[in-house]
Amino acid sequence: MTELAVHFARSRRVAVLCGLPKYNARGRAVPRLEIWRGVRVERCRDSTLDKNRMSQRILMVFVSSISIFGRALRRFRRGDKVLVVTSPPLLPFLVRIACAVRGARCLLRVDDVYPEVFVAAGNMAPRSLAVKVLIGLNKGLYRSMERIVVLGRDMQALARAKAGPRFSRKIIVIPNYADLDLVRPEPKASNPLLKALGLTGKFVVQNAGNMGRAQAIETMIGAAERLRDRADIHFLFIGAGAKRRWMEDEVRAKALTNVTLLGERPRTEQNVFLNACDITIVSLRAGMAGAGVPSRMYNVMAAGKPILAVVEDHSELARVVREEDIGWVVPSDDPGRAAEAVVRAAHDPQTVAAMGFRARKAVEAKYHPGRSLAEYERLFR
Repeated sequence: MTELAVHFARSRRVAVLCGLPKYNARGRAVPRLEIWRGVRVERCRDSTLDKNRMSQRILMVFVSSISIFGRALRRFRRGDKVLVVTSPPLLPFLVRIACAVRGARCLLRVDDVYPEVFVAAGNMAPRSLAVKVLIGLNKGLYRSMERIVVLGRDMQALARAKAGPRFSRKIIVIPNYADLDLVRPEPKASNPLLKALGLTGKFVVQNAGNMGRAQAIETMIGAAERLRDRADIHFLFIGAGAKRRWMEDEVRAKALTNVTLLGERPRTEQNVFLNACDITIVSLRAGMAGAGVPSRMYNVMAAGKPILAVVEDHSELARVVREEDIGWVVPSDDPGRAAEAVVRAAHDPQTVAAMGFRARKAVEAKYHPGRSLAEYERLFR
């Protein structure tokens, strides 16, 4: 979203309404208003509660969404084109109302499909009244938008089913892309993070990113447990999230000496930590296909790393891995098959190297900024 705003600011007036930083810059003092690389950034009132606690997260969503809604009512003008994202999930409803009141045109970018994400993460019962209400509300939201951008083909199918066949022409696939300038393949032997951890001589399996309810955390830890006696294989997890504490407890309780857990790393260090492995696991829980597309996969590919996709077979990630022949696909709930894939990779360095080479070539050809930004240009025209 940052790159998109900066790109459009070169030829248009661009303003961003947002909350306060939630991740690496959380708690840092930031200006409420600034012009950054030509973009007017207006930060609205927000909460600094813990997003990993459900009750606090709900309050954060409410405070942030209402604050942006109030600012939108004051800032939107007739003829403005407004691109709103689906997170927090209350926000697109309020922004759509603000657009209607002020005569602005509203476009939706779907990063997560609700309530399917809540159901897959175990936060809502699939047949509950709340889920039925949210399905109805989101169907109305989708139909009211001028255009809808989704991140993958599985998400497109889900969005079309939600909106209905008459509205399917509104739904456009524009995938996320790799940061090809920041992330590039580098030799594992010289990686400073692996040297600091004493892992340069191991076959390293990495998972970097959110350790939340939407990821197949149990499957990854289960695979590590099955390979605990393989001294040559090590699992490196980097990140934070709602399941982080559970992972720490499991590693400690089961004495998994083949697992290292590290905290979040800033984006500026991506090239170091994404290259600190032989292969990378990217995972989503069962039920998440179409509800979310893990954007981390593109930077993993940019680093020239094969992907062990622990996902449903029809997900966008599984399709990309198979189309480009850059890894392995195993079910979200099968730690045994995940462990078997790791062993096969560890025993076949030539295949791993070839997959990594193809991964980098694929992002250079298909998942680079120029292609996605050109799609957004066409969309706004």
